[in-house]
Amino acid sequence: MKARALVGLTCAVTVLAGALATVAQERKSPIGEWRYIGGDASHTRYSPLDQINAANFEKLQVAWVWRGDNFGPAVDYLFRSTPLYVDGMLYTVAGARRTVAAIDPATGETLWSYREPHTTRYARGMRNNYGKGVAYGEVNGRGVIFYTSPAFFLHAIDAKTGEHLENWGAPVPVRGFPRSGVVDLLPDLVRDWEPWTKSGLKYDAEKGIPRELGNLSTSSPPIVVNGVVVVGNVHEQGYYQTRIENIPGDILAYDARTGKHIWKFHVIPRPGEFGHETWENDAWKTAGDVSSWAPMSADPGRGLVYVPTNPPTIDFFGGFRPGATLFGTSILALDVKTGKRVWHFQTVHHDIWNFDNPNAPLLLDVNVNGRRTPILVETTKQGFAYVFNRQTGEPIWPIVERPVAQSDLPGEKLSPTQPFPTKPAAFEIQELSEENLIDFTPELRQEALAIIKNYKVGPLFNPPIQVGHPSGLRSFVSCPSGASNIYSPTVADPETGIVYVGTERSCRAENLVPGHQMDEPDDPKTTGKTLSRWVVANRGDLRGPQGLPIWKPPYSRIVAIDMNTGEHLWAIPNGDTPENIRNHPALKGLNIPNTGQQSHPVILATKTLLITAPGGTDSVLHALDKKTGKRLGTVKLPAPGQYGIMTYLHEGNQYIVVQIMGRNHPGSLAALRLP
Repeated sequence: MKARALVGLTCAVTVLAGALATVAQERKSPIGEWRYIGGDASHTRYSPLDQINAANFEKLQVAWVWRGDNFGPAVDYLFRSTPLYVDGMLYTVAGARRTVAAIDPATGETLWSYREPHTTRYARGMRNNYGKGVAYGEVNGRGVIFYTSPAFFLHAIDAKTGEHLENWGAPVPVRGFPRSGVVDLLPDLVRDWEPWTKSGLKYDAEKGIPRELGNLSTSSPPIVVNGVVVVGNVHEQGYYQTRIENIPGDILAYDARTGKHIWKFHVIPRPGEFGHETWENDAWKTAGDVSSWAPMSADPGRGLVYVPTNPPTIDFFGGFRPGATLFGTSILALDVKTGKRVWHFQTVHHDIWNFDNPNAPLLLDVNVNGRRTPILVETTKQGFAYVFNRQTGEPIWPIVERPVAQSDLPGEKLSPTQPFPTKPAAFEIQELSEENLIDFTPELRQEALAIIKNYKVGPLFNPPIQVGHPSGLRSFVSCPSGASNIYSPTVADPETGIVYVGTERSCRAENLVPGHQMDEPDDPKTTGKTLSRWVVANRGDLRGPQGLPIWKPPYSRIVAIDMNTGEHLWAIPNGDTPENIRNHPALKGLNIPNTGQQSHPVILATKTLLITAPGGTDSVLHALDKKTGKRLGTVKLPAPGQYGIMTYLHEGNQYIVVQIMGRNHPGSLAALRLP
């Protein structure tokens, strides 16, 4: 429906022949605008605006609230779309149908919207609610919104009118689609993929490919770099999958002017391609899942796009895909014109722990040992920040391969080593050791000690065990389960080179059972044909004493790291102690320190402030001192914030927009400004 209105395998690094010339960092977002979901091509989520500052922050008022649930039911609603602000208009997506909407930035009025026609392949989408926004580009001076749908189509829409572009892409033979302005991404993805080419099936644009071959969708928007639209994709979470086959999430690129397909990068290398030898037992033929579900970033001056990837099929068991399995759980630097790999780094070898790279790489220019250096920072679920020269891929500080524990799960073959950054230090606990257990009272600590005796605990990369393990232990514990994660995109101040990481303290315990015990062929989450020898069942059974977290607080933090030196500057609890902790009977009469919320913080950096919504149960917005983390002011929000914050300057007024989620505001945007 459309409504219109007038308005090296380990540290291996491969570099293109010849050094790239030093180029000034280009952020491609004019002051006052927000042209990428991360604010700029470098994904810093930073704005140089300073109309809102420490002196007037607490005068902020809610200017308008835009209701995302108007575009679909709010059941299990996840609202992760950060709006763009370009040339006097806001753009976002909303609802499970991922409707594209243009919004008046002064009033919150919807100006135009577009909803893709219903298809069978949309109904099979795994993460339809997870849309993180849209992309913006210009074609012959015309503003264009580029949007990827849950059904895996790419749309090019006039930013002012909401009309699809003429003579762009190719007609889609499905009722209700516009005659132009759309690309069906699936044919370009499967055209040279052997399971499809040998299937003998005729392609059906309405249905897509059969579930037995695989299934994928999108969650993050594409990114437009130097006239090229680069498209990522997403699969069902690996801990829900039970079968070993799926489709690889190859990276696709299109001409922004015409919609013509330009290149494709194989995230699972084919014979003769770099990294193919890291797939043993010919598992490359059947395994999939490797994709870029997290957003991408880019250096337009160098012509590079940076792609974070996730693990191959499936989580917590990879015996059917032995080897390091490039380019799973890696960072890729690709030439945006050709799609050729410039460099890569694999942050986890043979990843089975769901340690996908969850954030867009941040790009900064900093002074390291007196030299101006272009860097890339990837903060991870493991609690590490991996830092590289973004031109060459060389680590800024050494990243060393260290031996890790090996598996006794029948059929599993883990990597003997994993890459550990020597700097910066980890920003989250990486083991549920006795030292890290709750100790508010001796009784609670004894209960916690009794609980972990039933689990296989250990340091980072703790190998999973099966239910019924000979040791009698219930399960294994993996810490952290998602320190830096998609819920809290990392931000940076490009003027100072300081990165601000939101981290939540959590561990996971997954129960592994034989695949036949989880054989549910009609489960829509299931793709592929062959059951894995081991699969996940009964997720998340690790519980603390009397309903309290089993680990010490703070339960979440904001950590400031200076990327000029690699040193931590400060760390503070995220928000305030939640009511369920503060009023817990076991803690009555105790003077406990601020634990922080049990959630990831969402953060924005401006010229003078760090602005954060703690999430959890806190319906507030805080202003922090960037140098110290000291709280400078607080204002109320209509509901708790989530995912991301953005800001823009419209008609002389600075606005801050927070994605909020609550009973009375499911999937909404709240805009604040000074009176």
